[in-house]
Amino acid sequence: MKFSVSSSSLCARLQAISRVQSSKSAYPILECILFELSDGMLRMTASDGEVTIVSFLSTIESDGDGLVAIDSKQLINSIKEIPEQPITFDVNEETLAIEIVYQNGRYNLVGQNGKEYPEIMGITDAVNTICVPSSLLLNGISRTIFATGDDEIRPQMNGIYFDVSPDYTALVATDGHKMVRNRILSVKGEVSSLNLPKKPALILKNILSKNEENTIISFNDRNAKIEFADYTITCRLIEGRYPNYNSVIPVDNPFKVRVDRMAFISALRRVYVSASASTTLIKLHLENNVMTVSAKDIDFSTFAEERVMCEYDGGAMSIGFSGTFLIDVLNSISCSDVILELADPSRPGVIVPAEQGEDEDVIMLLMPMMLQD
Repeated sequence: MKFSVSSSSLCARLQAISRVQSSKSAYPILECILFELSDGMLRMTASDGEVTIVSFLSTIESDGDGLVAIDSKQLINSIKEIPEQPITFDVNEETLAIEIVYQNGRYNLVGQNGKEYPEIMGITDAVNTICVPSSLLLNGISRTIFATGDDEIRPQMNGIYFDVSPDYTALVATDGHKMVRNRILSVKGEVSSLNLPKKPALILKNILSKNEENTIISFNDRNAKIEFADYTITCRLIEGRYPNYNSVIPVDNPFKVRVDRMAFISALRRVYVSASASTTLIKLHLENNVMTVSAKDIDFSTFAEERVMCEYDGGAMSIGFSGTFLIDVLNSISCSDVILELADPSRPGVIVPAEQGEDEDVIMLLMPMMLQD
């Protein structure tokens, strides 16, 4: 078979789908990308055995149909520096010899038998489907991915949980210390759920574009298929019951603090340098429209304190949080001001954007840390 494609388009697709591949695979052929040519359309597949990505690319011209597997690293390294121009692949299906020709040069590679590439898992029964605007899905994943767990004992908390209801679809992530619930109000459906593992979620975050119109997610109890633009991702889901996340969200935290997000982050980063490396504890003291951010490390006799202006008319109050988690939470919010909703130093703090995005309802929960004084 023989085909010509745009060099820049091909390289972009290869770099995107190769993210799924593992550095050390039990099956050597999974270190390859499967090329399948049919009726002038090039289909490229990459997989690690659990997650599979397929991308489609129209050819400039083609001759014959066929399939071949090509080592992804060797191929990408060969073509990534080629400027935009047509690039031609000529594959001998008997010897699997591959000649890649471009304007000023050529490469010779040897492929593998594409028929030996594992078949993609399918979704055949009990399919649920939701259609999510790509921009909202990208926002939801970007806000929640940092809060996913990494615990072998509680694997259910290691992914992003999609909770579909007739009123909204919520994207939820928690590791037991922090939690994010991002509701997409315009996406509704029959009561159902899926728990998307972290790896396909990260791939989606990296290649999903806000310019794409919609992403279609089809799923059953075990597998999911995610379709957008010229890509299809198929993956296994995390099985098991997800924690009742709504039960841990405080119904009413009476003390509310409004503060400039970037000023808060800047103060936290400066003070964080003096925090204990083992706890990263940051103390927030609130009184008379002033938030005092402080940290200390007794072992190294370091201390830092900074005042940040805010809107707060409650009584004097101190509460401690992990500086690492608090900065992560604030970085995942995009608006200029945030609101901290607090009750007392032993109860979770709620952080919400001062202005919610259209069709979105975002809430973040952070567990406090015990203060030493």
